[in-house]
Amino acid sequence: MLKVQQLEKWFGGIHAVNDVSLTFETGKITGLIGPNGAGKTTLFNIIAGLHKPSSGRVFLNEMDITGLPPHELFAQGVLRTFQIAHEFSTLPVRDNLMMVPSHQSGEMLLNVWLRPNKIKQEEERLRQKAEDVLAFLKLSSLADEPAGNLSGGQKKLLELGRCMMVDAKIVFLDEVGAGVNRTLLNHLGEAIIRLNQERNYTFCMIEHDIEFIGKLCDSVIVMAEGSVLATDNIEAIKSNPEVIDAYLGRGMKNKS
Repeated sequence: MLKVQQLEKWFGGIHAVNDVSLTFETGKITGLIGPNGAGKTTLFNIIAGLHKPSSGRVFLNEMDITGLPPHELFAQGVLRTFQIAHEFSTLPVRDNLMMVPSHQSGEMLLNVWLRPNKIKQEEERLRQKAEDVLAFLKLSSLADEPAGNLSGGQKKLLELGRCMMVDAKIVFLDEVGAGVNRTLLNHLGEAIIRLNQERNYTFCMIEHDIEFIGKLCDSVIVMAEGSVLATDNIEAIKSNPEVIDAYLGRGMKNKS
């Protein structure tokens, strides 16, 4: 589905991404791991249009999307979440979902006067879709709660719900488990697996929890110092001497 070719990113004298070429397969969950400063988030930001690469290309289904701004990539179905959730804190959870789809009729002032019925029908469809998303994520009881009152894990679920409100082709999850308790982390994992298996969502996720990565991901990419160190299944990654030295720690050798 998505392919990056020879991506490079320099920030002054810092080589944040160094000749990275990867392929993300349709309908798969791919993990992206590595030590802090490895270039993982910068890679995400390049793919999602927040940074332009110094060189290299990004392709979505053979279409060159290199350097497109986030709102254009959003329209193409390329979505990205953040380590710190970005909710509209004073709006109810349901409204946070309903406002996601772009080009809504109510956004145009003339339609408010000339096409009120169209706006009403559209809002009802969005409300129903939001209710379905909340039910899927088991958040229905919080529909009317201000989003700012949610726990960290619930906010991560809400971010996942926002991806469900549009026709996402590939979703990049940045440390979805950060600051989330184990119970909600399991809930998040189950939701991601269901979206992948039942609705064919394609995911790539940055995560430091190796156990969580192992449960969810079909393959794992390891980055270090801006470059790809290894790509394989989780068991092979955990026993790879280079990965152990660069990221997992020498103690892993004694466990394998």
